Amino acid sequence: MTPSVAKMIETIEIELEAPTVQDAPEAGVNPEHLRMVEALLFAASEPLDEKALSTSLPDGADVKAVLAALQAAYEKRGVNLCAVAGKYQFRTAADLAFLLRKEKPEQKRLSKAAIETLAIIAYHQPVTRAEIEDIRGVTLSKGTLDALIEVGWVKIRGRKRTPGRPVTYGTSEGFLVQFGLESVGHLPGLDELKAAGFLEAMPPSGFDVPNPSDSLGPDEDPFDPNEPEDMATGNLNLDQA
Repeated sequence: MTPSVAKMIETIEIELEAPTVQDAPEAGVNPEHLRMVEALLFAASEPLDEKALSTSLPDGADVKAVLAALQAAYEKRGVNLCAVAGKYQFRTAADLAFLLRKEKPEQKRLSKAAIETLAIIAYHQPVTRAEIEDIRGVTLSKGTLDALIEVGWVKIRGRKRTPGRPVTYGTSEGFLVQFGLESVGHLPGLDELKAAGFLEAMPPSGFDVPNPSDSLGPDEDPFDPNEPEDMATGNLNLDQA
């Protein structure tokens, strides 16, 4: 066998061993369905959920299995298939983010009060304005909630079943997408916050990190914008926040 022929055979063997989307570990996954979902996710400008993907696939396609296969196939590549806010999106692998980072002036920065308020809403949701003020120990300044709603990270999610029917606030889908979270249940816990230096190694006795929820609380009703404002005692006036 001549050296040139041996080299050609070696090259073919390497190409055959290279991982492809069709080499998905899940048995029974249709390769054509894999290609279709891959194309849809690649072309989408926003994350897509299983329902949106299924509308473009043949009847009977196992979308959940296809997504699992794609996640496994892309797990060690330059882009990964990530679950964010219950939807799916291709994103640059976390360890390669530095390659695409671009420094530019920040056009708008959140105030310290807004950042504190966002953290309270994220971890304590559903939470009312009065509860936010109680946790922070100060009155919310005018426009703090407005700024968070305007940037698309906070939303009005319901009303408390208490006198005055105050509205409750929570984080939005935009918040989950911005921070790469599948749900609010994936927010950093006590150990992660201590490891990142946000908490002391030995927090005060009895200190614990709340468990936020996307679901309506037992004393919370869905938000109805048509409910009379006098039922909310001014809680709909965000300029007063």
